[in-house]
Amino acid sequence: MANTNIVIDPLTRIEGHLRIEAVAENGVIKDAWVVSTLYRGMETVLKGRVPTDAFYVTQRICGVCPTSHGHASSMAVEAAAGLTIPNGARLVRNILEAAEFVHSHILWFYTLAALDYVNPAKALQANIADTYALAEAAGTKTADFKAVQDRLAALVAGGDLSIFSNGWWGIDPVKNPAEADALYATDMPAELHLIGVAHYLEALEMQAEAARIMAMLGGKFPHVMTSVAGGTAWVPTEEKIDDLLYRWKKVRDWVWGAMVPDTLAIGGFYKGALSYGGGCGNFLAWGAFNREDQKAENRYLPQGIIKTAEGLTVSQPNVSKVKEYVEHSWYASPSGLNPQEGKTKAISEWTDKTYDLEGKYSWTKAPRYDDAPMEVGPLARMLVGYLSPENESNKAIKGIVDYALGKLGTNDPTVLVSLLGRVAARNLEAALICDWALEWVTELVGVVKAGDAKFFEPYEVKDGSGAGLWEAPRGAVGHFINVKGGRIDNYQVVAPSTWDLSPRDKSGVLGPMEQALVGTPVADVEKPIEAARIVRSFDP
Repeated sequence: MANTNIVIDPLTRIEGHLRIEAVAENGVIKDAWVVSTLYRGMETVLKGRVPTDAFYVTQRICGVCPTSHGHASSMAVEAAAGLTIPNGARLVRNILEAAEFVHSHILWFYTLAALDYVNPAKALQANIADTYALAEAAGTKTADFKAVQDRLAALVAGGDLSIFSNGWWGIDPVKNPAEADALYATDMPAELHLIGVAHYLEALEMQAEAARIMAMLGGKFPHVMTSVAGGTAWVPTEEKIDDLLYRWKKVRDWVWGAMVPDTLAIGGFYKGALSYGGGCGNFLAWGAFNREDQKAENRYLPQGIIKTAEGLTVSQPNVSKVKEYVEHSWYASPSGLNPQEGKTKAISEWTDKTYDLEGKYSWTKAPRYDDAPMEVGPLARMLVGYLSPENESNKAIKGIVDYALGKLGTNDPTVLVSLLGRVAARNLEAALICDWALEWVTELVGVVKAGDAKFFEPYEVKDGSGAGLWEAPRGAVGHFINVKGGRIDNYQVVAPSTWDLSPRDKSGVLGPMEQALVGTPVADVEKPIEAARIVRSFDP
């Protein structure tokens, strides 16, 4: 059979701009290219500024994970200055960062990815009594399912599905329900589709609740104002801590009561997605959420490297082994540099031949660890934590992962290296972070009661170099700063998308998302929803 070219452009319901090209043969993707079509260039903007500006400027890299970029930026400045932040600041940063992670994970699962698995039009066929029975059996939260179904019916009667429109490759799910439903697991009952829609709507409220926590601690969201180099500008009071506890308990109960059981119930109808979409099999995590010793290896989500081809073991990362290649990227900078000495210089000329899948085809560089592509994100973090028995979080991570595997009918953790594993890891991580956030708030109460709380350490900007290695909700983020004469002499950012959306490197090795697409079965190359699911599972 002749090869079939697949082009998805733009890839919608993501945070950014992305084009996917692939070649399918006999219904299976044989080759793929991931094309980042947006140039950010924050590195150029920062050159010559004072180091403290980086906290504010780099948050503009992302509208969903600005806190993480700001945090990594402050860590880089602190490293250059040889500064350790006070314990009170550590707790506040953990709580603020946790709110961003949970906000992002809820947003991703329900608002961005759910329509790949849940068909709102089919929810109209649900029997209400059976929906309550199914919710109880699945252990997921109930809602006023009749009211939700009535709202959907009113939208349909009005001629469209409003916010649920345009999710079906041009198919009208109201006029052609069978054709639309063919994109989904055909044995998934209408009642589970209705539960998914009900929780989709509730998720909008929970995102807002998490955003309120960020606004409380960060002054506003997005682009918080308080996690500046030296600690935090937010000082807790009894009233503010009470408010934090109330909001975190509300979000925590919903994540455990709806998001986790929804994931396992819906995932049970997509078990085939445990067999493809795994990608390169290499994972990198810098780690996030400091304990009191502020050591990366002891973080609640610990740092680590996994190369599954060498076995399910974790080694400690060495940032000196990171290099960025640009042979297939639209940069004129030298290739193969460590980001601490890296350069970001865009090509100066653009012609009709500049976009070349055999040459340069993306604004993303190709970062490699020890010359190997690395997937970053929740799956990397959960695998590192799962395989790190010496870490204090291991018991909790292993417990929830093994529970999920059991619900999916397996005890083999290697199946997590797949499309469905990547989806589940993000949502399980959200539940753990909610629990830890409540611990940190309680710990903060103790610090405040002790009466000697300190939240900011004054410092002087010094010439030197530093790196802030942290995690954004999407994955490992690294900020690298060189300060000379009190000004930024060089600044480089290796964002999660840089790792996951990487194009080919100097040796022609595909990036993690490109490798995840290769081998994916596609039932209809004109409507390649399987490929879209894989791309969205990375939360690009």
